[in-house]
Amino acid sequence: MALRSAAQSLCARHAALLRPASSAVGSLRFFASSEEVDLAVIGGGPGGYVAAIKAAQMGMKVTCIEGRGKLGGTCLNVGCIPSKALLHSTHLYEEIKHAAKHGIEVQGAKVDLGKMMAQKDKAVAGLTSGIEMLFKKNKVTYVKGWGKFKSDSEVEVELADGGTQTVTAKNYLIATGSEVTSLPNVNIDEERIVSSTGALALKEIPKTMFVIGGGYIGLEMGSVWSRMGAEVTVIEYLNDIVTTMDSDIRKAFKRTLQKQGLKMKLSTKVNKAESDGKSVKVYVEPAKGGKEEVLEADVILVAAGRKAFFGKGLNLEAAGVQLEKGKVITDKDFRTTAKSGKIFAIGDCINGPMLAHKAEDDGIACVEKIAGKGGHVNYNTVPLIIYTWPEVASVGKTEDEVKKSGVNYKVGKFPFLANSRAKTIDDADGLVKFISEADTDKILGAHIMGPNAGELIPECVLALEYGASTEDIARACHGHPTMSEAIKEAALATTFGKAIHA
Repeated sequence: MALRSAAQSLCARHAALLRPASSAVGSLRFFASSEEVDLAVIGGGPGGYVAAIKAAQMGMKVTCIEGRGKLGGTCLNVGCIPSKALLHSTHLYEEIKHAAKHGIEVQGAKVDLGKMMAQKDKAVAGLTSGIEMLFKKNKVTYVKGWGKFKSDSEVEVELADGGTQTVTAKNYLIATGSEVTSLPNVNIDEERIVSSTGALALKEIPKTMFVIGGGYIGLEMGSVWSRMGAEVTVIEYLNDIVTTMDSDIRKAFKRTLQKQGLKMKLSTKVNKAESDGKSVKVYVEPAKGGKEEVLEADVILVAAGRKAFFGKGLNLEAAGVQLEKGKVITDKDFRTTAKSGKIFAIGDCINGPMLAHKAEDDGIACVEKIAGKGGHVNYNTVPLIIYTWPEVASVGKTEDEVKKSGVNYKVGKFPFLANSRAKTIDDADGLVKFISEADTDKILGAHIMGPNAGELIPECVLALEYGASTEDIARACHGHPTMSEAIKEAALATTFGKAIHA
């Protein structure tokens, strides 16, 4: 008995040491899952699971509610991760087809779609199970089921294995993510008319594919199937692809994609699509109006954007959580309009770019604020990346945005064609571009199209975060020969008007 009392006393002292600063979080206690927890996270995607782990690491008692049956959300299960797996696999295939120029003869290279899909699925399965291990490690309770608010202080979960469970918490975090935006008269069957989810699981390589939408998802998935032999045509309502991209980068990017075989049908409106189970007919007309045209393909990918998702009836009205233009209204602390002041929201279901890394940062900042600490996300330095080849990555403002703001600015560019590493590996398509204030040289935007642009952009993100100038980057020593030297050279071109090697 004495030993037990001593142990209990030690545990109590240890819990007190770990207790978060805010009284809103409460003390650490070991209680059943049906008792009140410090934080209930609704949604186990990048924003939700990261928030749950961070909150647990800060000493909160946390429950995460996820109805999909697997953690990781859209990103890990049917988005970022499986698409990047297929992008990498098909890039390898493309490299092998052109290996002869490096003196490597490869005969009979072909795609085994089944094995490629199995490799993708293996990566996804490993990562989803990895999150479950992290939950166990950090003592996050994982409730499998769809949650809905009964009030602003209670959530009822329809459990995956039957029955219901009521979860009560001091704080609630909505992290339910997003879903595919549908189009009128285009019925997605995930067989012939597919969303990005169906495009990741096609059973055979289509001879022809239409991609409705010239944004990030459409161009990535279009590239995947184009590399495997499909004739891909991108149908876009606007007069150009990725219109949010810097215009110089977009022109070079579009030219490269077309050189790779992607066809573009711009300023085109899709009226409807019909599938007979073997092929699809698409009825289109000019965006400004005109004669309708009927096109036919084996598969259509609908990639016209995404919208906030709220599970199978989250019942936000019962909690007093209001929406505006389909997104949850939040203040600077991620707090919703619920009268209790204890319901928060992050990620794709609130304003801001629908990106996994943005949702993760939202989640960490939000739980820090709940704990009374200074969480913060700088939305001006969230990088945007397209994982085609070459990749495109950017941070900060485009030249058009800076010009529109009226700020005096200067621009510096450097082509990868003049970068020694890019020339060495015969992968020199693209450029680096900086935009900075004319008077102070403070960096306003950085844009990269080139090999591994997504891995190069963090240097620019950090520079913007700290308010650096292009001269700061120009005077920092960069390893040789590396792709990163293109960033240094573009900075030199911005600061001094001339690069060294171009």
